[in-house]
Amino acid sequence: MITLYDCATAPSPRRARILLAEKGVAHETVPVDLKNGEQFGDAYRAINPHCTVPALRIESGRLLTDNAAIAAYLEARYPEPALLGTTPEEKADVASWQWRVEFEGLLAVADALRNGSPAMAGRALPGPVDYAQIPELAQRGLQRLGQFFTALDAQLATHDHVAGSRFSIADITAVVAVDFARVVRLKPDERHPHLLRWRARMAERASMAL
Repeated sequence: MITLYDCATAPSPRRARILLAEKGVAHETVPVDLKNGEQFGDAYRAINPHCTVPALRIESGRLLTDNAAIAAYLEARYPEPALLGTTPEEKADVASWQWRVEFEGLLAVADALRNGSPAMAGRALPGPVDYAQIPELAQRGLQRLGQFFTALDAQLATHDHVAGSRFSIADITAVVAVDFARVVRLKPDERHPHLLRWRARMAERASMAL
């Protein structure tokens, strides 16, 4: 049986939840209470020394500790529906947009949140090591996020999905990034009509409610 170590309120494990749902993969879920620091406790450290979620225990017993590994494994193990592209060009487009959404979207929100929230003082990066906040990165994160919305809207003006004509992992990551931006009080508005249209269509997928 596959086991997902999860936290219902965090964006990173949400990506894994949606991917598992889109693939139709049965799995058990073990909640990890990030708010109360369970990820730093001895019990979870023994499972995942990186002190992060998601983590996915696969059939062989091996633990995958990041979304990149989880996506690569699930796509290879459960190839249908294909979410990382089918043709060489599609795979390239999906990989490119997946990287852009992570770097320009998710990381921008994380910078704004982790470097700007008093509640995250000393926790500017996830994981077992404490890092000091850099307030300038919070401001830059907000600026980058505004640009990300603009770029994503432009892409969706001429494409049905983030990486082209087919639903892919880039759509999953983009939904999570756009929704996660609410924690820093940014969300798409009338300046982003194509992005809003795409997000409304994504809401029709059952997996996106997870």
